[in-house]
Amino acid sequence: MIGRLNHVAIAVRDIAAASALYRDTLGAKVSAPMALPEHGVSVVFVELPNTKIELIEPLGPRSPIAKFLDKHPGGAIHHLCFEVADILAAREQLQRAGTRVLGDGSPKTGAHGKPVLFLNPEDCSGTLIELEQV
Repeated sequence: MIGRLNHVAIAVRDIAAASALYRDTLGAKVSAPMALPEHGVSVVFVELPNTKIELIEPLGPRSPIAKFLDKHPGGAIHHLCFEVADILAAREQLQRAGTRVLGDGSPKTGAHGKPVLFLNPEDCSGTLIELEQV
């Protein structure tokens, strides 16, 4: 069902400083910041030859990422994103297997403009997993 690793997301307090690390120190190509108010975050993508790193910064104190950063003040890996060909078929297969989808279970539009779902980390060995339809 899952395809390639699309990105690894890292929660950060300062997206500009984190971007500078990847761009200026490590020499990676970094996208411009993009606000995603429906998700409560701003994001940038660090492009690598085999995948991407998504840096996510909270948009205000009510963002789920702000709460995550309260527990991980220095920043931390937040989630892994895997590609799927059909997000609705993937959701049905996962739910039949007992894996819970977060929220109301309906796909939302992600940072790449494609449908995404998040899986409950309690059902995924403690890891928050995002599925993105490609």
